[in-house]
Amino acid sequence: MKGVVLAGGLGTRLYPLTKITNKHLLPVFNKPMIYYPIETLIEAGIEDILIVTGGNSAGDFLRLLGNGKKFGLKHLNYTYQEGEGGIAAALSLAEHFVDNDRFVVVLGDNIIEKSIKKEVNIFKQQKEGARILLKETNTPEKFGVAEIKEGRITKITEKPKHPLSNFAVIGIYMYDNNVFDIIKTLEPSGRGELEITDVNNRYLEEGKLAFGVMDGWWTDAGTFESLLRANNLVYERERRDKIK
Repeated sequence: MKGVVLAGGLGTRLYPLTKITNKHLLPVFNKPMIYYPIETLIEAGIEDILIVTGGNSAGDFLRLLGNGKKFGLKHLNYTYQEGEGGIAAALSLAEHFVDNDRFVVVLGDNIIEKSIKKEVNIFKQQKEGARILLKETNTPEKFGVAEIKEGRITKITEKPKHPLSNFAVIGIYMYDNNVFDIIKTLEPSGRGELEITDVNNRYLEEGKLAFGVMDGWWTDAGTFESLLRANNLVYERERRDKIK
């Protein structure tokens, strides 16, 4: 099983913080943001990891992370995304790295409280297809939203004005290598991007999309409000663990 961390984009919602650096290099409590998705993958038993980055600060990732020795890794892989084009476009750059393997994708600004190891192990037993993770939220309209009926996802809608559920699709996805063939057939959305929601809906149409519901808290860190929330949540977790 391989892992991919998507850490490109311009992070314009965090200007001026991101005017001279990549969003994923900003601090979240006592670590750079990019540390958290890498640690999520490693804790789940995944050590063959690719970092997809871009922009003018791409070289800073190499200076910060090196070959991954700090994380106990023998090697870290990197690739560069020119411009922006959506999550699915960034993911397409991992095709040669993944080869015929299965893999787990973590968005670089997603931070979680607990382990995904159980979910990864479930996916390893899945014959084919994809697995996504959901989390109930009070603001589902900000995310891709999964409509669930009789224990199955019936539809995923990207940032709906009137969400049909409170279950957000969080930025952790698990795919077989057929995902790259799906991406090649996608058309840009109204935002001019290749949407990961379209990828997941294609797996859903084929009857090959499974899901799990996350334990513990989850947040992204792509806005000033969510970045502050991420800092506070990580601080409280570290303080609690230190007391224990």
